[in-house]
Amino acid sequence: MLYFFLIYLAVVNITAYFLMGEDKKRAKNKQWRIEELVFFTLCFIGGFIGVHLGMQHFQHKTQHWQFKLAVSLSAVLFLIILPLLFWFRLKS
Repeated sequence: MLYFFLIYLAVVNITAYFLMGEDKKRAKNKQWRIEELVFFTLCFIGGFIGVHLGMQHFQHKTQHWQFKLAVSLSAVLFLIILPLLFWFRLKS
């Protein structure tokens, strides 16, 4: 089960990273853009690392406080709250 979860996280984060790069390219070329909701969804389903790395590498959406907040909140959710919930569930 852990193996599949790690594969899932890898796929979501790689997708988030490359979508961030694609959106930056489209922004430069004044083309149709990827909706921000897609990036927020990716953050909260585990892709916060990919979104964060994409923001930094492509210098994309770094001035948007909403993205910084989404990355931070989803990181707290996945790195602190979810492990605590699993731990409490295993203890009871």
